[in-house]
Amino acid sequence: MSESIQKQIEEIEAEMARTQKNKATNYHLGTLKAKLAKLRSELINGPGGKSAGTKNAERGFDVTKSGDTRIGLVGFPSVGKSTLLTTLTGTRSEAAAYEFTTLTCIPGTMKYKGARIQVLDLPGIIEGAAEGKGRGRQVISTARTCNLILIVLDSAKPLTHKKIIEQELFSFGIRINQVPPNVKIIKKESGGIGYQEMVPQTKGMNSEVCRMVLKEFKISCAEIILREDITVDQFIDVIEGNRAYIPVLYVFNKIDALTIEELDILDQMPNYVPISSQHQWNLEELMEEIWDRCNMMRIYTKPRGQIPDYDEPVILHSERNPTVEEFCNRIHRTLIDQFSHAWVWGKSAKHQPQRCGKEHRLMDEDVVQIVKKAG
Repeated sequence: MSESIQKQIEEIEAEMARTQKNKATNYHLGTLKAKLAKLRSELINGPGGKSAGTKNAERGFDVTKSGDTRIGLVGFPSVGKSTLLTTLTGTRSEAAAYEFTTLTCIPGTMKYKGARIQVLDLPGIIEGAAEGKGRGRQVISTARTCNLILIVLDSAKPLTHKKIIEQELFSFGIRINQVPPNVKIIKKESGGIGYQEMVPQTKGMNSEVCRMVLKEFKISCAEIILREDITVDQFIDVIEGNRAYIPVLYVFNKIDALTIEELDILDQMPNYVPISSQHQWNLEELMEEIWDRCNMMRIYTKPRGQIPDYDEPVILHSERNPTVEEFCNRIHRTLIDQFSHAWVWGKSAKHQPQRCGKEHRLMDEDVVQIVKKAG
């Protein structure tokens, strides 16, 4: 079964490679992309499979989520993932000069700026991992649960390794360093397809391509609203609805084997950090990048009549500044029901302290004292 699907995928990819990209072929390419997405979904999840990690797909490694955030180390065998885990967390992960030393997922925990960060050392993946080669599905299924993925690369090896890993993650529904497209799909009982563009579409989307893609996914009645300029691939991602949008950092290990000129060339790449886990070079920059990419903020608690607890901050994840309500929910879900007001010290307060309601937006290293309702 999987061989015939794989053959169909290869045929469609070959046809897409042969087809010139212009306005006349837009419709045809859109059809091919929709068919390709459906076949890849079937290959991973079994016939009619909807979400990654179910049906025939192997489950990820059973690792209990702990700490404030979770990051996964993904890469080819023998690039130094186990050494990096040992250096960052102190957890002993078997490291040797041969490939596939790590055969299961090894978790470790490190502390940085008061936050407990869980680091997962995943087994090395190989080309074809998304189809299940070398326990690849289990590795990538576990990677989907992470807040941040570190793609560890050997800086002495060719950069094509980076492209191969990106393609494997893409095939399994992980969209790296992207945000979900601002597209609204409202399914209806009747009335056909309604199509609205809030902004001009310059990347290949139009009403004809939209109808054809929806037909491929057996959707005959829906309202489509495009609020940003998107590609056909992004539109298919929204229809499938099972994509994971995860930030990725490229960690180039073993830089002790490179010259300054080679490092200058690598420095032109975005989202990259050069390190040497064996010699512990540049690990501080790596930690700072992890902190920034996970959008972590420290909020200190202050019990009434006592000094603030600076040892155990409450860690919040937020691209924009979190509110006092989010802070309360992070401590306990029932706390907001008894909430009266909060006293806030720090950068977000206009004066020290400031009496605030639950809508007040907090900033990094603020001190908060929650006052409950009387009675």
